[in-house]
Amino acid sequence: MMAISEYVKINEESSEAKYQQIVRSIIHNVVTGNLVVNQKIPSINDISEELYVSRDTVERAYNILKKKRIITSIRGKGSFVTRTKLISKTNILFLTNKYSAYKLEIYNAFINTLDENYHTDLRVYHCDEALFLNILEKEANAYDYYVVMPHFKTENQEHISMTDGVSEALNKIPKDKLILMDNALGADFNQSITVYQDFEKDVYGALKKVKHKVDKYTKINLVYPAKKVLPYPKRILNGVKRFCLECNFEFEVMEEIDDDLKLQKGELFIIIEDSELVRFIKQTKKHKNSLGAGVGILSYNDTPLKDVYGISVISTDFKIMGETGANMLLNKEQGAFKVPFNFIDRGSF
Repeated sequence: MMAISEYVKINEESSEAKYQQIVRSIIHNVVTGNLVVNQKIPSINDISEELYVSRDTVERAYNILKKKRIITSIRGKGSFVTRTKLISKTNILFLTNKYSAYKLEIYNAFINTLDENYHTDLRVYHCDEALFLNILEKEANAYDYYVVMPHFKTENQEHISMTDGVSEALNKIPKDKLILMDNALGADFNQSITVYQDFEKDVYGALKKVKHKVDKYTKINLVYPAKKVLPYPKRILNGVKRFCLECNFEFEVMEEIDDDLKLQKGELFIIIEDSELVRFIKQTKKHKNSLGAGVGILSYNDTPLKDVYGISVISTDFKIMGETGANMLLNKEQGAFKVPFNFIDRGSF
């Protein structure tokens, strides 16, 4: 067995904390092959006594190594190396609130921009605060960076960007290790990487730009599911409402597309969810209406489905969002980037 002094190097003159030096020393030995899987490493007491450091210092280092899944401890037997792969890479935990086509586009753009020295784990917390906090607690100090898309739900199934518990948990992550993506309400733009869309301003601005197309309609119907298992930000609703009030359009909010919905010429439907979009398209076929000819449809968030069906959309650029977050990480930048929000005209209104 290697001497403890070969496993762990402590530099008394270094500004780096001693527990961090222990972590770095053991990882170095694993990366270089001096330590291999299932190999036993010195005990906390042995390192503490031989190198004249406190037991608490060594225990703190070992706890970090356990959370990184590099070592494991077996009662009565000691601590052993359990992982050698990926520890030489920069490891990233990517936390998204749901699986969807556009969330996966962000994730894929993010990982495809990084090089082979980075490894990213994707976890989904389904807008559930308790699940999110549980994941962060289990993975504390286990990753080099944390990417978070903060979207949560209240007890009434309404959207909320941040809770006190989430804010407290995120504040425990060093700001230079935190990447906030998609939703940045309440974010500290100056200390973390923040790549975001501004839901209300984006929707309002996009509708203003295409007002000349909207003017042919007398009424705007927003199909907005206010209370969902995976709810949408109310700021989307606010943006549409602001546009309608300012431009004097009759405006109605609908929870869903009813099967007996009677389509009237001169109405524009703005639809968020893909499931409601499919129901609406079925209704147009049932009533033999043509999209863009009397009854219009504009959807929120571009997806391959909408491209196939020829649905016009207002949407943030998800590819740019993922690429920008990755590039800011690679370049060690901090600050905020507002993602472009676009109108894609496919002739459906």
